[in-house]
Amino acid sequence: RVIIPPLVLAAILAYVITPAVEFIARRFHLSRTVAAIMVYILLGGLFVGLPFVLVPLAVNQLRGIEIDLQDIVARYTTLRHTVVIVGSFPIDVGAITDRLTNGLTATLDGLAGESLAIVGELLEFFISALVVLIASFYLIKDSVRFHGAAENLIPAAYREDYRRLRAEITLIWAAFFRGQIVLALVATIIFWVVGVIIGLKYPLALALLAGGLEFLPSLGHGIWFAVGIIFALTQGSTVLPIQNWAFALVVAGLHVIFQQIDLNLLIPRIIGRRVKLHPLVVIIGIIVGASFAGVLGVALAAPTIASLRVLGRYTYSGLFDLEPFEPALSRPTEKEVIHDR
Repeated sequence: RVIIPPLVLAAILAYVITPAVEFIARRFHLSRTVAAIMVYILLGGLFVGLPFVLVPLAVNQLRGIEIDLQDIVARYTTLRHTVVIVGSFPIDVGAITDRLTNGLTATLDGLAGESLAIVGELLEFFISALVVLIASFYLIKDSVRFHGAAENLIPAAYREDYRRLRAEITLIWAAFFRGQIVLALVATIIFWVVGVIIGLKYPLALALLAGGLEFLPSLGHGIWFAVGIIFALTQGSTVLPIQNWAFALVVAGLHVIFQQIDLNLLIPRIIGRRVKLHPLVVIIGIIVGASFAGVLGVALAAPTIASLRVLGRYTYSGLFDLEPFEPALSRPTEKEVIHDR
């Protein structure tokens, strides 16, 4: 159970990187091993260079958070000396805030006392990351050998069905992973630009959140909607001269527009319709995936269900003696093309 999540992540990483490795190997006539090493070096340089671009932007975001924290401290000081009269009953707001503060302090003290456990978790994370990188490298390097070994385990009479099933499921996972990465980048850019235009505070942080939530089909939009409304109501706009509640309506309207564009334009064009599932099916799959594999099960719920749908259709067709695969569309002949004209 401990080694399964790193191996799954390694398989995902290998799956995403393999097209780049194959392109470099074919374009420059290199071996698969050399091409894989080059791709990993490029990715390492990318991950090392990204912080130099993102850190200054993050510092600006943190400065804004620091100003808001100062405002929260000032409000807390005011609340400590506030008494609210409800009917004939006085309510000491200061006593309530003191209890909340004491509870928060106790929680933070408990977290500070677990510093050794945090260090151990960080060490475990780095070891898992190393396992993911090494395993993904060998999966890319020897993928042809692995495919051949798996195919030899299939009886000869079923190998053609195996190849077609593997091809169809491969298209599902390819559309999901590569499409989700592109979709997350597009959503991040859109939310960042729109957030800056309308004056939403912390546009970069909220844009990164929106991009990450694209990996949660059907639920990601709702989560960002709630977060965006909270920020709009509490922080307001730095550009638009309107009240916070009106700004929240603006954010809600823009989010609804983006949701329609995302569902009807971006997802069909970027990911395609192979992973298209009913939202209720996706939500149930996310719940089941979370109970079995945590965050990883949530992220992989949609392609897993789509793959099970393919296998279920094949099994159903076999039980009832039906054609398990959709007939391939034949190309029109030259005479048919001339006749259509």
